[in-house]
Amino acid sequence: MINERIRALREKMKEHNIDYYYIPTNDYHNSEYVGAHFQERYYMSGFSGSMGTMIVGKEKSYLWADGRYYVQAEQEIKGSEIIFKRLGSDGVETPLQFLSMNTPEKGVIGFDGKTAAAFEGLMMERIVNNKSGSLVSGYDLVGQIWQDRPALPTAKAFILNESYSGESTQSKLERIRKVMKQHEANVHVVNSLDDIAWILNIRGADIPATPVVLSYLMIEQAECRYYVDEAKLSDELKAYFIKNNITVHPYDAIYKDVTYVKQTVMMDPEIMNYTLYNAIKKSTTTVEMANPSILMKALKNETEIENLRIAHIKDGVAMTKFMYWLKTNIGKIEMDEVSVADKLLTFREQQEQFIEVSFDTISAYNANAAMMHYHAQKETCATLQPEGLLLVDSGGQYMNGTTDITRTFALGEVHPVWKTHFTQTLMGMAQLSRQKFLSGCTGINLDILARQYLWNSNIDYRSGTGHGVGFLLGVHEGPHGIRWRKAMNRKEDTPLMEGMVVTDEPGVYEEGSHGIRIENELIVKKDVVNEYGQFLAFETITFVPIDLDAIDFETLDEATRIWLNEYHKEVYAKIHPYLNDEEVAWLKEYTKEI
Repeated sequence: MINERIRALREKMKEHNIDYYYIPTNDYHNSEYVGAHFQERYYMSGFSGSMGTMIVGKEKSYLWADGRYYVQAEQEIKGSEIIFKRLGSDGVETPLQFLSMNTPEKGVIGFDGKTAAAFEGLMMERIVNNKSGSLVSGYDLVGQIWQDRPALPTAKAFILNESYSGESTQSKLERIRKVMKQHEANVHVVNSLDDIAWILNIRGADIPATPVVLSYLMIEQAECRYYVDEAKLSDELKAYFIKNNITVHPYDAIYKDVTYVKQTVMMDPEIMNYTLYNAIKKSTTTVEMANPSILMKALKNETEIENLRIAHIKDGVAMTKFMYWLKTNIGKIEMDEVSVADKLLTFREQQEQFIEVSFDTISAYNANAAMMHYHAQKETCATLQPEGLLLVDSGGQYMNGTTDITRTFALGEVHPVWKTHFTQTLMGMAQLSRQKFLSGCTGINLDILARQYLWNSNIDYRSGTGHGVGFLLGVHEGPHGIRWRKAMNRKEDTPLMEGMVVTDEPGVYEEGSHGIRIENELIVKKDVVNEYGQFLAFETITFVPIDLDAIDFETLDEATRIWLNEYHKEVYAKIHPYLNDEEVAWLKEYTKEI
């Protein structure tokens, strides 16, 4: 099936004399996760991960994915002609480096300019210019062969009340317009969906697990132009837009409208798609910089923070009930990776104002947990036994905010080495969460705190330690993060600032054996200020027991023991009022002092 699709694409490539066709994982808005209509890379490769790039050549095709997906990608493309490239491994070129090295003289690179970010398109321009070649970016060739392609979504949008957002749309627009004036820009074009949702205080359902609306926004000093399928807007929303001096226009009309703009436009080339970027560049002068809303929305206000605390109590109740159910029923009833994920969803659905999951739940038993973003399928998933480890990485979208939590559970007897790895992971997670640091520190400065125990055992994990989290938006949100080195096109050298939310999630992933991750969410807060400067600290907002049955107490250090006892006191105090008597008795045991 996959090979047939590749052959069909090559026939389309011949019509335009294309040597290599570039297929990113993207929609028109450079979103991290994309809806069914935009899953072209999955359609062409069979690889279901959330990140990856495919390139189809005249004779061979290639897929790139990072360390989270090495095992999964190789399994899912098995039997196809696709050659897998382990992105991030020594000696492995990036997709753009591959094109630079392999595009022939006078060669042609093709891609859909609406689904490639501007910086990708500009890099490919340079590549073909150096080869005296050309680009073909005006055609969606995969779309031409995808006969049963899902339609664009049509779900209704809704207003996020200020009791949740903590700031009016008018206030947010005023702050953005002030930045525009500072940079002498008259118009600001925004095509990133989470930025638009945050600015306008609206949410939707156009991407599963990410409550945004497919749309574009053009901000001027006096008014805004909002480009969206009008069928998604209720009368209440239309009135809301009129009140805020926002006019509504057809979704695709922006591509024509920007050609009429003759004033200076502010835009973000790292998020803007290549087609829209070119349309603007050809029409007017530009100021190219990060959308100011990126940092603004990362700094949560007091209303958002208080709501996030509420959301995490709800999520903590759901997760704790799940842990009780899992621990008391393993070995007594039949369970598999999918059925336990479904059970967890029922506990979340019992919580008030729960909307949906914040990403596809990762429910992975023993060796499957070595695949960081493993996705269990009912036909092939593992059956759980009363032994070993189950890793569950999950989260929820609530009206009060977005949650992300990972716990690794002992289902019975656990191999001593696995317990050691669990304990090293726990010590690193705890050390990072209790660390104070001076204002100006970045996640790069702090990452070693989480990795230290693993690195000292010659172990690493091929991912960052932490990422920002949106407020009823994407579960991954920039610009900040925690990792040991700066990745291309990431802003994780952004200092950690008061109000930022970040995850703390070290882990161990031993291929063919086991996987461990422990994850809490943290809020950056001010601490002591003195002659050395402003110190910052983390407030933990995730409250779910860490499984005592998986700890190797002989290697657990004293500082972590003290931290864990204090943490478990808080878990019990915050969660037990929402449990029944049997669950409370169990929770008391699983949060006991050690």
